[in-house]
Amino acid sequence: MATIKRYPWLSHFLGSPTGYVIHLQKGTVRHEGVGQAFWFRPASSVLSEVPVDDQELPTLFHAITRDHQDVSVQANVTYRFSDPVSVASRLDFALQPGGASTAAGREQVATIIGQLCQSHAIDQIAATTLAQSLERGVSELRTLLTGALQANARLQSTGIEILGVQVLAVRPESDVERALQTPVREQLQAEADRAVYERRAVAVERERTISENEMASKIELAARRENLVAQEGANARREAQEQAAANLIKAHAEAERQGIGATSEASSLQLIGEATAAREAATMEVYKNMDQATLLALAFREAAASLPNINNLTITPDILSGVLAGLFQPASSTAEQPGLPSGLPSTGR
Repeated sequence: MATIKRYPWLSHFLGSPTGYVIHLQKGTVRHEGVGQAFWFRPASSVLSEVPVDDQELPTLFHAITRDHQDVSVQANVTYRFSDPVSVASRLDFALQPGGASTAAGREQVATIIGQLCQSHAIDQIAATTLAQSLERGVSELRTLLTGALQANARLQSTGIEILGVQVLAVRPESDVERALQTPVREQLQAEADRAVYERRAVAVERERTISENEMASKIELAARRENLVAQEGANARREAQEQAAANLIKAHAEAERQGIGATSEASSLQLIGEATAAREAATMEVYKNMDQATLLALAFREAAASLPNINNLTITPDILSGVLAGLFQPASSTAEQPGLPSGLPSTGR
């Protein structure tokens, strides 16, 4: 932005690096260029400052499609003043006394470029339907407006150079836009619902698979338990059979042992009986040849072994005389006495 300092009868101008200043004094150019600094007389001087940097011009306008639908076009035009002298001679960029430029020149440029963009865009959109405009309107309008503005004779003669055109959006009315969005939204919602249903179906399928696996595991465990019970029963039966066979063998062995013991005992008794009988026979054979007195003495000895203990024994003369008489009496007379066993003398009390 340029700076003007006022003094009595004179003023000083200090330009900016992006402003092209033109100093006219009485219709003659005294100073021009970028970054100028000079003194001038306000009463006889006219100053104009044209910006030489890139300018951005946003524009918004409406158009009607072939199917009678209203669409809004939002665009942005980038331009610059390539010939500041021509621009200053045809547009109002005069400086005010304080150094600020008027807005008339910029407004004129905005009007010219906006009308050109709108006229070309309306012609293009009027030949297309709403669907076509929304589908490829941005790219087609960008190409059309760039070529049309760059080739416009008025802009070239004025010294305005179009650097580029950007079409930002081509949008229908709000209710039409919502109506157009509805099928897509419904389709997206349907896709979302389908995804939810598929996820639920997958979850149900996985749950069913898990349940089947659990059931199969339970069946497998039950089968294994059945096999285990059967094996345990078979083992118990086999153990009982083996125990019964062992008990039977033990019983047979015990019976055989008892039979052998009984046979051995019977043989022993038989041998003892035979030995006893032989001994008795031998004893009787010996007794047969003994006299009566000797047999009587032996009988008393055997009887004495089985008699109770006798602490006192009284022998009277009668008993002694009888015994002595019996000892010296012949055996024949003694045997003939009735009531006395054989070999025992008769005694009197």
